[in-house]
Amino acid sequence: QVQVAESGGGLVQAGGSLRLSCAASGRTLILYVMAWFRQAPGKEREFVAALRWSEGMTYYADSVKGRFTISRDNAKNTLYLQMNSLKADDTAVYYCAAGNGVSITSSAWYDYWGQGTQVTVSS
Repeated sequence: QVQVAESGGGLVQAGGSLRLSCAASGRTLILYVMAWFRQAPGKEREFVAALRWSEGMTYYADSVKGRFTISRDNAKNTLYLQMNSLKADDTAVYYCAAGNGVSITSSAWYDYWGQGTQVTVSS
Protein backbone atom coordinates (compact mmCIF):
# COMPACT_ATOMS: atom_id res chain seq x y z
CA GLN A 1 0.00 0.00 0.00
CA VAL A 2 1.09 3.56 -0.71
CA GLN A 3 0.10 6.71 1.12
CA VAL A 4 0.33 10.05 -0.67
CA ALA A 5 -0.27 13.59 0.54
CA GLU A 6 -0.24 16.75 -1.57
CA SER A 7 0.79 20.25 -0.60
CA GLY A 8 1.64 23.54 -2.26
CA GLY A 9 -1.63 24.74 -3.74
CA GLY A 10 -2.83 28.29 -3.46
CA LEU A 11 -3.98 31.42 -5.25
CA VAL A 12 -1.83 32.84 -8.04
CA GLN A 13 -2.32 35.36 -10.83
CA ALA A 14 -2.43 34.27 -14.45
CA GLY A 15 1.08 33.93 -15.79
CA GLY A 16 2.45 33.00 -12.39
CA SER A 17 3.95 29.79 -11.04
CA LEU A 18 3.30 27.26 -8.31
CA ARG A 19 5.01 24.05 -7.26
CA LEU A 20 2.99 21.18 -5.88
CA SER A 21 4.55 18.45 -3.76
CA CYS A 22 3.38 14.90 -3.08
CA ALA A 23 4.97 13.05 -0.20
CA ALA A 24 4.73 9.29 -0.64
CA SER A 25 5.26 6.48 1.84
CA GLY A 26 4.58 2.77 2.13
CA ARG A 27 5.58 0.20 -0.47
CA THR A 28 8.59 0.85 -2.61
CA LEU A 29 7.72 3.47 -5.17
CA ILE A 30 9.84 1.82 -7.83
CA LEU A 31 6.86 -0.40 -8.53
CA TYR A 32 4.57 2.48 -9.35
CA VAL A 33 3.65 5.20 -11.75
CA MET A 34 3.03 8.44 -9.91
CA ALA A 35 0.73 11.01 -11.45
CA TRP A 36 -1.06 14.29 -11.07
CA PHE A 37 -4.73 14.62 -11.96
CA ARG A 38 -6.99 17.63 -11.57
CA GLN A 39 -10.70 18.25 -11.27
CA ALA A 40 -12.41 21.56 -11.88
CA PRO A 41 -15.94 22.25 -10.61
CA GLY A 42 -18.53 20.49 -12.74
CA LYS A 43 -15.90 18.66 -14.79
CA GLU A 44 -14.46 15.16 -14.92
CA ARG A 45 -11.15 14.41 -13.25
CA GLU A 46 -8.46 14.72 -15.91
CA PHE A 47 -4.90 13.54 -16.34
CA VAL A 48 -2.20 16.18 -16.02
CA ALA A 49 1.19 14.43 -15.86
CA ALA A 50 2.80 11.16 -14.80
CA LEU A 51 6.21 9.72 -14.02
CA ARG A 52 7.42 6.12 -13.93
CA TRP A 53 9.34 6.04 -10.68
CA SER A 54 11.80 3.33 -11.72
CA GLU A 55 12.91 4.94 -15.01
CA GLY A 56 11.96 8.57 -14.60
CA MET A 57 10.00 8.54 -17.87
CA THR A 58 7.45 11.36 -17.97
CA TYR A 59 4.11 11.91 -19.67
CA TYR A 60 2.03 15.06 -20.06
CA ALA A 61 -1.44 16.10 -21.14
CA ASP A 62 -1.34 18.27 -24.25
CA SER A 63 -2.95 21.12 -22.32
CA VAL A 64 0.03 21.45 -19.96
CA LYS A 65 2.94 20.36 -22.16
CA GLY A 66 5.67 22.98 -22.15
CA ARG A 67 4.27 24.71 -19.06
CA PHE A 68 4.26 22.00 -16.36
CA THR A 69 7.14 19.77 -15.30
CA ILE A 70 6.80 16.60 -13.24
CA SER A 71 9.82 15.42 -11.29
CA ARG A 72 10.84 13.33 -8.28
CA ASP A 73 13.26 13.32 -5.40
CA ASN A 74 14.17 9.71 -4.72
CA ALA A 75 15.78 10.45 -1.38
CA LYS A 76 12.67 12.20 -0.10
CA ASN A 77 10.12 9.94 -1.84
CA THR A 78 8.50 13.10 -3.10
CA LEU A 79 6.85 13.90 -6.41
CA TYR A 80 6.67 17.46 -7.69
CA LEU A 81 4.66 19.39 -10.25
CA GLN A 82 6.19 22.68 -11.28
CA MET A 83 3.49 24.77 -12.92
CA ASN A 84 4.52 27.82 -14.94
CA SER A 85 2.58 30.25 -17.14
CA LEU A 86 -0.59 29.38 -15.27
CA LYS A 87 -3.94 30.14 -16.85
CA ALA A 88 -7.42 30.53 -15.41
CA ASP A 89 -8.28 27.16 -17.01
CA ASP A 90 -5.72 25.51 -14.72
CA THR A 91 -7.93 26.26 -11.71
CA ALA A 92 -8.84 22.93 -10.11
CA VAL A 93 -8.23 20.61 -7.21
CA TYR A 94 -5.01 18.77 -7.98
CA TYR A 95 -4.60 15.17 -6.86
CA CYS A 96 -1.53 13.00 -6.53
CA ALA A 97 -2.01 9.31 -7.31
CA ALA A 98 -0.05 6.07 -7.47
CA GLY A 99 -0.86 3.33 -9.93
CA ASN A 100 0.51 0.11 -11.40
CA GLY A 101 1.18 1.59 -14.81
CA VAL A 102 -1.36 -0.41 -16.83
CA SER A 103 -2.76 2.90 -17.98
CA ILE A 104 -0.98 6.20 -17.62
CA THR A 105 -3.86 8.58 -18.28
CA SER A 106 -6.90 6.77 -16.89
CA SER A 107 -7.72 7.54 -13.27
CA ALA A 108 -9.40 4.13 -12.95
CA TRP A 109 -6.00 2.42 -12.92
CA TYR A 110 -4.65 4.42 -9.99
CA ASP A 111 -5.22 2.79 -6.62
CA TYR A 112 -3.93 5.36 -4.16
CA TRP A 113 -4.99 8.98 -3.97
CA GLY A 114 -4.24 12.01 -1.87
CA GLN A 115 -6.86 14.37 -0.50
CA GLY A 116 -6.16 17.02 -3.13
CA THR A 117 -4.87 20.58 -3.03
CA GLN A 118 -6.68 23.60 -4.46
CA VAL A 119 -5.03 25.68 -7.17
CA THR A 120 -6.80 28.89 -8.11
CA VAL A 121 -5.54 31.08 -10.96
CA SER A 122 -7.01 34.55 -11.13
CA SER A 123 -7.25 36.26 -14.51
